[in-house]
Amino acid sequence: MKILATYSIKGGVGKTAAAVNLAYLAACEGFHTLLWDLDPQGAASYYFRIKPKVKGGTRGLLDRTKSLDDVIKETNFVGLDMIPADFSYRHMDLKLNDARKPVKQLRKLMKPLRKEYDFLFLDCAPSISLVSENIFYAADALLVPLIPTTLSLRTYQQLLRYFNKSPVDHVTFLPFFSMVDCRKRLHRETMKSVINEQEGVLKTVIPYSSQVELMGVRQAPLESYDQHSVPALAFEKLWEEIKTRI
Repeated sequence: MKILATYSIKGGVGKTAAAVNLAYLAACEGFHTLLWDLDPQGAASYYFRIKPKVKGGTRGLLDRTKSLDDVIKETNFVGLDMIPADFSYRHMDLKLNDARKPVKQLRKLMKPLRKEYDFLFLDCAPSISLVSENIFYAADALLVPLIPTTLSLRTYQQLLRYFNKSPVDHVTFLPFFSMVDCRKRLHRETMKSVINEQEGVLKTVIPYSSQVELMGVRQAPLESYDQHSVPALAFEKLWEEIKTRI
């Protein structure tokens, strides 16, 4: 099982849209796929019409009175399951801090799922925290959406500086540009500059689009209802590129 986390310190960069559409694409290809909505806001759960509630909440999972298998829900799409968000996730840092090995607790929770799924996608809350450190230890790759603006790129540099000092050395970084408006000179020039200076940035660009915003109205992955649209084709291309890197 490959664990792929859509992660950014900054919010509003398109990570949930990426997690939802990439997980859907993986399932469409026949991979047994699981998406865990780790953001207490529950946007990914909302897109799949699943109530953002986990019986027992954070306490039940981390005290092992509940396993992840116990809280998995089926989506409306074949081969795609979900662990929904729960508002108690906002306290997960505090609960993890009480554990003996606080940065490895989520990896332990996920381990029994390895024989059941081909891919596990983690939709992560926008922060850098003890939960984030758990994700770094558990994930095989971090899918990092970058808006081509100063503040978004600044948070990416903060993340790189963190990993320069971190003992985590197995995770693959897969940054990609998201919510791009090529009509804006700043976006065009920023992307060109980053590609020239930063290694490993994926070539696929996800455009800013009202069609992606409609996911909230449709409560479904974009790929499921408008697969020939420009952003849907971009997500397909992104998924193909990711597979070559993992």
